[in-house]
Amino acid sequence: MDSLTQIVLGAAAGEAVLGKKVGNKAMFWGAVAGTIPDLDVMANFFTDTVSAIEIHRGFSHSIFFAILGAPIFGWLVWLLYKKQKATWKDWSWLFFWGLFTHPLLDAFTTWGTQLFWPLKIRLAFQSIFVIDPLYTLPFLVLLILAMRHAKGSKKRKRFNKLGLLLSTLYLAIGLLLKGFAYQEFVTALEEQGIAYREIDTRPSPFNTMLWMANVELEESYLIGTYSLFDSKPISYRQIPKNHHVLEVLKYEDKIQRLITITEGWYAMTKKGDNIFFNDLRFGLLSLDPNEEQFAFSYELKETENGLEVNEVPKFREDGKKLIFALWERIKGN
Repeated sequence: MDSLTQIVLGAAAGEAVLGKKVGNKAMFWGAVAGTIPDLDVMANFFTDTVSAIEIHRGFSHSIFFAILGAPIFGWLVWLLYKKQKATWKDWSWLFFWGLFTHPLLDAFTTWGTQLFWPLKIRLAFQSIFVIDPLYTLPFLVLLILAMRHAKGSKKRKRFNKLGLLLSTLYLAIGLLLKGFAYQEFVTALEEQGIAYREIDTRPSPFNTMLWMANVELEESYLIGTYSLFDSKPISYRQIPKNHHVLEVLKYEDKIQRLITITEGWYAMTKKGDNIFFNDLRFGLLSLDPNEEQFAFSYELKETENGLEVNEVPKFREDGKKLIFALWERIKGN
């Protein structure tokens, strides 16, 4: 999830564990704990694109890291507040829940997380987008309300519990909506007589009302959208796999790793002499029927030092257009 959401969740977890003893300090250090796992993005400055993708949501997003890091961070903070009631054990529990709830929430996103690192199992329930205001904003408001009351206050505890409860309920509703949307996509495929290999569903950006699906066929993929307010049948857009474009590059180590990262959901495009590896899990950059740019696309270049992989940049203008298009599409067709 985005940084603000993880800060809110970490602060709420910190308050639940230690708020009664140390007040707002629990929220502050819970927020810090909820931020720590995402420091793995610093790998972008020290390694290549593919390695950075592999590192993100790996070791630092695991139960192992939470167990290992909690007593270390807890001890460091305990040194700052020795004179207060909270013990080293108390601070360690706060950091454990801050570090652990972070990847637990990430497991509900499309990208997922290696919660059981070093096992190469990536949990990705794909039931909430990485930024979802309906999850974050009510949670944030309730956290602020809790913060305004003195430590030990019943209202403070009540507001914080309500925030944790509503956010958890939202995740549960997301799973139910995903199941409903999945069935709608499958029914549409059957009614249209489309034989498929596999189907993958996920929420569209910023909401759980509009859902997207990737459908694998023999030589292509189908991409479809479904709003809970739709009244017309689901239609699909065909995307050629073009895997043949890779040719000998397919056996390059970086390509094999990219294929593993995408779990096989990828399509190739070639523009002149430029070759692009497109991650289908996050769909196209917009809802425009003529859109060709994928949300996550990587340009492949053969150099004297080997294969170079560079992520194609995205721009703010793209995000603004997408928000307006999403709002119109959510209304249904």
